[in-house]
Amino acid sequence: MSENMEFGYSFIPRVENKYDKEKGYGFSVPPNSSRYEDLKDSWPGDYFLTPVPTLLMDVPNGNYKVTLILGSSDQPAITTVKAGLGHLKLHEVRTEIGESLAKTFAVHIDDGQLKLAFGGEAPGVQHVEVRRMTSIPTMFLASDSTVTDQPSGQFPYSGWGQMIGLFLDESIAVANHARSGRSSKSFIAESRLNRIAKKLCKGDYLLVQFAHNDEKDNAGGTRPFTTYQDYLKQYIDLAQEAEAYPILVAPMHRRFFEKDGSIKNTHGDYIEAMRQLAQQEKVPFIDLASLSKVYFEELGTECTKEVFLWAEPGQYKNLPEGAEDNTHFSESGAIEIARLVAKGILEAGAEPLCSHILKDMATSLP
Repeated sequence: MSENMEFGYSFIPRVENKYDKEKGYGFSVPPNSSRYEDLKDSWPGDYFLTPVPTLLMDVPNGNYKVTLILGSSDQPAITTVKAGLGHLKLHEVRTEIGESLAKTFAVHIDDGQLKLAFGGEAPGVQHVEVRRMTSIPTMFLASDSTVTDQPSGQFPYSGWGQMIGLFLDESIAVANHARSGRSSKSFIAESRLNRIAKKLCKGDYLLVQFAHNDEKDNAGGTRPFTTYQDYLKQYIDLAQEAEAYPILVAPMHRRFFEKDGSIKNTHGDYIEAMRQLAQQEKVPFIDLASLSKVYFEELGTECTKEVFLWAEPGQYKNLPEGAEDNTHFSESGAIEIARLVAKGILEAGAEPLCSHILKDMATSLP
């Protein structure tokens, strides 16, 4: 058996096939949605406005390729697929009556169980095939709440780390280590970078986006041209020591506008400090700040509410009091921020990561 087929599943998914531990797979639903990010116990079926059952498959930890045969013999199908902690893998894929369409994506597993959920207006999945892939690289994400795997009990709050897989081909997996409230300093102090270090391998990628919490005047705060750069360099050094590829990602802007309709820079000198460090260390710099500024200014003050999490009371069951959040994103907004990240990777010429970007999707208009 080759290294890329050490473990696998191949079967027809039927919701009536309940999860069975001896069998090792089947559908189930969690007792309730999780609201606790650090527990990492959310199921993908709960990341839909109307929750759906989750397909559970017991697997060894590692990277996997999942191939789905989409379609229905009875009706046109519109299928959305999510994995793990709400990672969007396929978005509203359309098939006609009787059409079968194969789609493949990669998934990173670190809890011994591959979880998939099939939603959408009229989902149609005919077949599931899972194969372990020990040779494909992993994209590790180190960041804050704008990137993190938001828990299902907070949906539709979403981080772009949950959406970036939509813009990647099947030859790279995503491991999102971002956590809300963390700065470049506190992420290290809590040994979160050390956890990445234990898994980071030659040929992997480490994308680092911090500033939102570095700006705060508290224990996690840093200063742009001194401690902020010092901490960021630790991420760069760690990746290079592992023969992995470090990439710095500038923070996206918040939803604050000047009177003339331009975006207000609430990040001060942190963006420039990161840019200068990237130049000094000769590592790729993804200018998400500039990309988001252009995007938000094109949308304007009202339409950007759809990117960020603005909601009326009662609009979402998880947000009974509504929301007026100018920092964090809705699901659709996080998709567009992830698109900007993918576009930024291409613009920065961040090889060899560019080869994994689905260029048509990354450069298409929202």
